[in-house]
Amino acid sequence: MALFFRILLTEFIAEMGDKTQLMMIAMTSRFKVKDIILGAGAAILVLNALAVGVGALVSSLIPEYVIKLAAALAFFYFAWSSIGGDDEDEEEGSHKDGKAPILAVFGTFFLAELGDKTQLTAIAFAANEGLSKAIVVWLACSIGLFAADVIGMLAGYLLKSKMPEGFLNTLAFVIFAIFGVTTMLEGGGMLLPGNGKWILTAVACLLFVIACVFRFCRIKKEQ
Repeated sequence: MALFFRILLTEFIAEMGDKTQLMMIAMTSRFKVKDIILGAGAAILVLNALAVGVGALVSSLIPEYVIKLAAALAFFYFAWSSIGGDDEDEEEGSHKDGKAPILAVFGTFFLAELGDKTQLTAIAFAANEGLSKAIVVWLACSIGLFAADVIGMLAGYLLKSKMPEGFLNTLAFVIFAIFGVTTMLEGGGMLLPGNGKWILTAVACLLFVIACVFRFCRIKKEQ
């Protein structure tokens, strides 16, 4: 039991202030609470299962730059889709029940957390404790990570209820855009050493800005 709580507390502390916790705050402007919980919860269980079981193998098979670039594109997409506010989302059905929002949360959370320090922590614990403690490590890491991210989600909903209309959408846009740029730089640096990462990121940002301007203009025209 002591091992369980030690791992849980370590994972909880490691996740506090991490990008995925901030991402949970941003996601509250886009999805219902049950979609976030189900999507993030499923991603956490799968990620920690990979970390405990075959995390090292997965990391060796999938180039890290591929994961980073895919995550950056996901962040840019969520920043782009944050433009327009909740009313448009309801009209387009993004707040409706269904599998799409859950899968969207799952995919984005999975890519953002894959290879992150919390997953590396899970791999380290699993390697240290051995196969006999695999289930204990998996459960403790999953619960610790999920608890920290739920705090981020609750903070997002508190902001949504207390702040002026549109504030959380703007915050979500800023958070996702920053994550998109920084993650693109990381992935670009792995793929294109030297100045290549700056060129790749600049092109990605330019396309992102153009897409955002078109979306903003379309929404204003419809209004």
